[in-house]
Amino acid sequence: MLLIMANAKFKPLSFSTTMRNPNRISGFMSCILPFEGEVLTNDVIAKIIKNIIRKKLYKPNIIKSNKYLHEIYKENEETFTDEQLDYIYANSTQDHKEAGFDKGWPSRFDTMYKLPMEFGFLQYEMDTPIKVTQLGHMIVDAFNQDPVDELMIQNIFLNALTKYPVNNPYRKILNDNVPLVLLLNVLKELKKVIPGFKGLHRQELPFLICWPNHDVKEVVCYILDFRNKYSFGAYTDEIIYEECLRLLGATVEQRRYFKMNKITGEAVDEYIRKMRSTGIISLRGNGRYIDLNSLEQQKIEYIISNYPVHKTFASTDEYMAYMGQIDKTVVSLPRIESDKTDERLKIRTLRKYAQKYSKEEIFEELLNLCCKKKPSSDPVLKFIEGPTRLEFLTSLALVQHFEGLVVHPNYVIDDEGLPTRHASGGKADIVCLDYQYEGLVEVTLMLGRQQVNNEILPIARHLHEELEKRDKVVSVFIAPNVSADAARMARWLKADEKIDIATIGINEFLDILSNYSSFDEMISGELDVA
Repeated sequence: MLLIMANAKFKPLSFSTTMRNPNRISGFMSCILPFEGEVLTNDVIAKIIKNIIRKKLYKPNIIKSNKYLHEIYKENEETFTDEQLDYIYANSTQDHKEAGFDKGWPSRFDTMYKLPMEFGFLQYEMDTPIKVTQLGHMIVDAFNQDPVDELMIQNIFLNALTKYPVNNPYRKILNDNVPLVLLLNVLKELKKVIPGFKGLHRQELPFLICWPNHDVKEVVCYILDFRNKYSFGAYTDEIIYEECLRLLGATVEQRRYFKMNKITGEAVDEYIRKMRSTGIISLRGNGRYIDLNSLEQQKIEYIISNYPVHKTFASTDEYMAYMGQIDKTVVSLPRIESDKTDERLKIRTLRKYAQKYSKEEIFEELLNLCCKKKPSSDPVLKFIEGPTRLEFLTSLALVQHFEGLVVHPNYVIDDEGLPTRHASGGKADIVCLDYQYEGLVEVTLMLGRQQVNNEILPIARHLHEELEKRDKVVSVFIAPNVSADAARMARWLKADEKIDIATIGINEFLDILSNYSSFDEMISGELDVA
């Protein structure tokens, strides 16, 4: 397909907020994969959309307003019937129109899959066969692993963003750079000239979001001049906004379209999320700065040396051939770390944030994540994905409430000690050591009967393995709500296999923290062990 760039303009970089996190994109890719090779028509789009709704990745308003449908949506073990999916699809108004697609669900489909297509996971247009690339197959394979292969998904996003040009053939935009590669080069050069460089302040990120070209030296000089002109760290959103409009060469009409709260707020948050999804960018200064993750220095240097700051394409086919292939080197280079150094940094950061937040703040964040489904507004926590954030918050709560308890979370960290992805399979999410017991703490956002096969049975296997090494090992399973089947299985395992698994809902967990003075006391009280 030939590239047509009529009416292209300079615009701020904008990632679709429909796809905020890697696992969501992975889930959507798993829904379209069965239709690979089929000609894309409105009928095929309807089947794909129903598959998305069946897997509860998208919730039309009619589900929210229909009590019966909403109950099915909330229960993990419940699924919509074909008749219910037909009803939801037919009665969900989608007042949405995208170029090349009919108004309604077809245009909504394009909104859902446009970013995965730009990242090189698939290619589609109306009345042509759907193509899923090597990269698209890999991300679905990683998503379908049990447990999900978080490291592979992170590496796939690194591969995609390493290549991703802002002026790709699917965007009518004049800006010309590869955002991630531009960021890496700018951070590297600023480190050379600024003593004690902490990173780019989040208020400076709109400059990269709006930057019109790929001239690294020009960006560096611009930021240095800006810091000299204004008091560093005390810029107002109005100043940043006016500078961005100047960079974009915005007309009076465009000034009304480029909203200040988007350029200085929403676009910045989404930029940080996408850059952090690669694993090579760290948060510093309680979320005020972003910088190179020194633990991934080998990957960073490889990307800077081997990938251009800009790249152009003559057609969408040429673009997809480039984007859809995996660079085996970039995804295989190891982290620079040692187990001891990594663990000390992790524990030091955990204690730091346990002192920074109050107990009440951690309780509120846990309830928002697990029960209220409210997004975090915290400048650090909002950039940590839900499952990983649950491990971090639970670890913080345990440190805050049980003095003397040794807490070892197994999430993966950046060079600030903050989580980048959650614990890999084969390890407990959190290991707790008290005077009497070793506790293997497992946390999940999963609900319903799936907790038995996906959580309780693997916990039992891990517990048996640990009991072969030492006595007095127990497991604690924490979820928003514990299903009756999961609680029943835990009781059966205690009676039949003589292993102890405490099953605790999040509200109960918060009560327990307030009512017990030690982890040992909690175990004795909740599991009735001697």
